[in-house]
Amino acid sequence: MEYQLDKFQYGLEKLNIQLSENKLKKFLTFYEMLIEKNKVMNLTAITEFQDVVEKHFLDSLSLAGSADLNQKFKVLDLGTGAGFPGIPLKIAFPELELVLMDSLNKRIVFLQEVISELNLDKIKAVHGRAEEMARKKEYREQFDFCLSRAVANLSSLSEYCIPFVKQGGMFISYKSGEIEEEIKQAEKAVHLLGGEIVDVDKFILTGTDFSRSFIKIRKKQRTPNAYPRKAGTPAKNPIQ
Repeated sequence: MEYQLDKFQYGLEKLNIQLSENKLKKFLTFYEMLIEKNKVMNLTAITEFQDVVEKHFLDSLSLAGSADLNQKFKVLDLGTGAGFPGIPLKIAFPELELVLMDSLNKRIVFLQEVISELNLDKIKAVHGRAEEMARKKEYREQFDFCLSRAVANLSSLSEYCIPFVKQGGMFISYKSGEIEEEIKQAEKAVHLLGGEIVDVDKFILTGTDFSRSFIKIRKKQRTPNAYPRKAGTPAKNPIQ
């Protein structure tokens, strides 16, 4: 199938990302797998190619305009869903060592198929809830970056994500719309969990009028053992 790639190429150029023919092919294969699997399970409401390019691929990759990703960082994509932002970042920046984590096993099975089909290495998809996985030695405080595009308030997200980040590392939350109030309400949780909000990078997504933000939280000290609380609690009862 022929794809109109102008919008994608323009967005990549703006982010200063150069994709080889092989990497570009991987994006197209990923798109086709996503659309095919979406017929039998709910992965995304966004299915038109140009929309996926904008709202999934370029949105995921927009982190490159805000952080240096050309290093062998260990990255966790928490609540990865259909593989965003993890898969696009891995294709564009193969040096990243990635773990994709989601609480729905069907999504993880799909992502394992994607990883195999695209022949990606130093990446794995694991099934589990953040509240339980963050207590495991192989994941707790092991990552340079924890990324999340998941839709949840920043206080709950911080409790899910910060325990995975090593001291000196960073939790980066992908957000849209007005976020000032949400940031204010999350300050206590961020501090309690060992983090500090160091930057809020606001931008307009390339080629669109969508306002997006990266909330960057630096891990200053170890997360107390009491966190994260048991499954379901951070969402129902965020730290205030």
